[in-house]
Amino acid sequence: MNIFLAVLALVGGFVALIKGADWFVEGSSSVAKLLKVPTIVIGLTVVALGTSLPEASVSISSALKGANSLAISNVVGSNIFNTLVVLGASALIVPVCVQPGSVKKEIPFSILCTFALLGALFLGHNKAVPAGDVSAAVVENTYTLTRVGGLVLIALFAFYMYWQISAAMKARKAGELEEEEDVKIMSPLKSVIAIVGGIACIIIGGNFVVEGASAIAMKFGMSETLVGMTIVAIGTSLPELVTSMVAAKKGESDLALGNAIGSNIFNIVFILGFSAIISPMTVDILAIIDTIAVIGVSALTLGFAATGKKISRTEGAIMIVAYVGYFVYMFLR
Repeated sequence: MNIFLAVLALVGGFVALIKGADWFVEGSSSVAKLLKVPTIVIGLTVVALGTSLPEASVSISSALKGANSLAISNVVGSNIFNTLVVLGASALIVPVCVQPGSVKKEIPFSILCTFALLGALFLGHNKAVPAGDVSAAVVENTYTLTRVGGLVLIALFAFYMYWQISAAMKARKAGELEEEEDVKIMSPLKSVIAIVGGIACIIIGGNFVVEGASAIAMKFGMSETLVGMTIVAIGTSLPELVTSMVAAKKGESDLALGNAIGSNIFNIVFILGFSAIISPMTVDILAIIDTIAVIGVSALTLGFAATGKKISRTEGAIMIVAYVGYFVYMFLR
């Protein structure tokens, strides 16, 4: 594949992913509403999953094709981008309000999920064979996210969904939460067409992105990890960026934080968990470094959120500068 076709596949794949996610969310939300599912539950499940579908498609496609570094770096890179750029850019528009639950529950839980990923990778550590040891097969110093590790992440995902839905339903029953009837209801046929069409676009788009990104990496001598952490991560995070910035412009800045943190949790426990169950993923030390970086930027966000109950414009600018610095580091390492 020449460079023109690779870029075309990458861009076309991103467009298909984002549009497919939109169709899937619209169709699924409509079906859920027709079945009398509360709006808040739709938001916590269908909509939250929808914004993470681009990452899911790319990571699962990468895992199936053996592009393991791309599978994990896409998620890790997206989480760094979500935390530093999505929240940082939203804070530059208007300071991001922080709900007490985010400081006490969501952000700490996202950090816990990242530690779980890091622990699962360390448990799958494959030590390098010492130089000169001709009696053993050559094994690189790598880390594998096994099916068992994937199951642990999926268990965390199930707990998170139960926790969120239970809390939302209790708040709704107590009258602390108002339902907003903003779900577009379509006919059953149109809903099914939207769901099927969305899934098709997501699958096709994911394949195009993986093929295009891999071709670009080979053409310019870039590693799959670098491409996944930069080009692919930014492209698949566009839904979160657009959603959060629109929310900030409308004065609903607290949605920006919830959207970014919720997406980060989905990315790790659902996407990587499901991908590992399908096909165990082996990566090098760079994936470990980047995963530790996710913990670091999450802790930074928690610190900003806990002091002053908001993320200020100055703190947003610091987050943007931190991302630029890490971006440069990824190219230089």
